Amino acid sequence: MGITLKIQQMTIDGLPYGCPECGTPEFTLDGNGVIDALASVWGNCWSGHSWEEQLIEIDDLKKICAARTGRVRAEDDDTFEITIGGSVLAGILHPDVNVDDLKRAGGVYWQRLIKPALRKQKRRAVAAVKRPVRNSVAAAKAAAIGAAWDLQTGGIEPDPDYTPEPINPCPACNGKGEHKIKTRIHTATRVRCAVCHGTGEID
Repeated sequence: MGITLKIQQMTIDGLPYGCPECGTPEFTLDGNGVIDALASVWGNCWSGHSWEEQLIEIDDLKKICAARTGRVRAEDDDTFEITIGGSVLAGILHPDVNVDDLKRAGGVYWQRLIKPALRKQKRRAVAAVKRPVRNSVAAAKAAAIGAAWDLQTGGIEPDPDYTPEPINPCPACNGKGEHKIKTRIHTATRVRCAVCHGTGEID
């Protein structure tokens, strides 16, 4: 039966122990084999270095599993301390997720992500409701001001002598309302005259 322990940090007789090549304190202790007495324990660090442990055997990995304190609260460390041949091995195992982690992560998720998103959505909904009300209020105010102005000035009556200015035909298209174009890019060969279809006057 294989055993793998994720070591966050470890000491032997109080001295830091890590990868023999890069010195990183985080590594795994892997014990694999059908027969414990014949199986070896290998250390593997996150940088890809691997080494065979001479001091630690699979039985020692089982002792570490039995001696680990576990974690109840999110701030707890999963520690262990065993004695091997007169040497004291102590350390901290990589934390497994517990119920308190999930509760706190859920609280953080709620406080930092879900709650602000809901608050923003609510603000948008309120603003969307208020916007038509504001627009209708503004229109009513404008109508009231216009009515008051008409009342004060005696109202607006159309000038019976007013005649619209004559429309001058566009000199470019001669009043046809379109221009012929030659192009290899577009399929259309005619475009509308902006003067004819606008005000009807060049000026």
